[in-house]
Amino acid sequence: MPRSRRAARRGPGSARAGSPASDEEAGSEVLSHCSSASEGASPAEEAAGSEAVGEQGQEEEVEDRLKEHMDNLLDKSAKTRQVALQSLRLAFSSKILSEFLLERRLMLTDSLEKCLKKGKGEEQALAGTVLTLLCLQMGSGPEGEEVFRSLKPLLISVLTDSAASPGARQSCATALGMCCYIAAADLEDLVSCLSCLEGIFSPPSAGEGGSAPTQHGPLHCSALQSWSLLLTICPPSHVKNVLDNCWLKLPPLLSSNSVVLRILAGETIALVFELAQEVEEDLCHQDTEFLCAQLKVLATESNKYRAKTDRRRQRSIFRDILRFIESGEYQEETIRFGLECMYLDSWARQRTYQAFKEVLGSGICHHLQNNELLREIFGLGPPLVLDAAALKASKVSRFEKHLYNSAAFKARTKARSRVRDKRADVL
Repeated sequence: MPRSRRAARRGPGSARAGSPASDEEAGSEVLSHCSSASEGASPAEEAAGSEAVGEQGQEEEVEDRLKEHMDNLLDKSAKTRQVALQSLRLAFSSKILSEFLLERRLMLTDSLEKCLKKGKGEEQALAGTVLTLLCLQMGSGPEGEEVFRSLKPLLISVLTDSAASPGARQSCATALGMCCYIAAADLEDLVSCLSCLEGIFSPPSAGEGGSAPTQHGPLHCSALQSWSLLLTICPPSHVKNVLDNCWLKLPPLLSSNSVVLRILAGETIALVFELAQEVEEDLCHQDTEFLCAQLKVLATESNKYRAKTDRRRQRSIFRDILRFIESGEYQEETIRFGLECMYLDSWARQRTYQAFKEVLGSGICHHLQNNELLREIFGLGPPLVLDAAALKASKVSRFEKHLYNSAAFKARTKARSRVRDKRADVL
């Protein structure tokens, strides 16, 4: 240390500060001050300090593991790369890691690009999912747009490659739709993605006057879901173009062998009608009458060759779709997460929520609470800041849950018993 700094530390009148005795005295004085300060701290303060140290240690451990997984994406072993992708998918879907990923996004993007190019099957599918979650973490700013722009051509290449595995193509269809929804800044990107996805679920032979292919799989479902998601952010001018040229390609999908695709097609048709109302376009003509007849059949179908659960689910959803098209009435749904809730009061809002839920899985509640992008999309405002007391008060004990479930079970049993009694009287 320079002499001037030593003099400044000693100060005036401290000529003995450099002696060994004075050093020992100063050290003992500091230790005694620290011990007295620690003795004076309250138990709550000590607990808070230990919790802060513990949380910091956990964060560092999580970051070290994430760095290791990112390094393993370049490993020669395909199994090691797949394990790393699975770990990253779990971490990205369950935590908010925007700050950590911000300075590592380019390296991670390059690694995912290599997995998509050189990987096979499951590795490509996992890479597409991790890419979607990375874009979700980066948000709709320049960073997210950079990630989307750099890998958009590769996603389209894998999606349209008939030689690629169905799982990889399905993952790329989801990634293309989600990343475009989150980060696309130009209308050209939006239109090109819509066109690419439309070519997957509705090939030229399945257009107006044609019939849908007899076999459908998860790839067609993912493509249709991504296409309908992008439709919710289209400007009115392009919505009118879709109404004029594309919407009649949807009714043939109602005859698909896949119950999931039939339901998705029905929900997409309802979404198209909802968007048509917003741009003041009229879809009421002879094709609409035929469509309502199709929907009525699906809402009352009782064919034994279909699974019982599939028939029940299909009838329930198509009743809601038919009610909306005939009367404009939408069955509102409430989503609860933490101390908050949001309402799905339109087909566009429902499609958006379902798309994010499919990608995030069980992490959807955490992201709805803390992810600024999702809160902006659903109009939830900034994340709530809750103290420990509020969090503890919001938790329901196991005994209270048991009492609630018991009461609900009792009420349900009574209601069913009354119905059974009426049936017995009729017989």
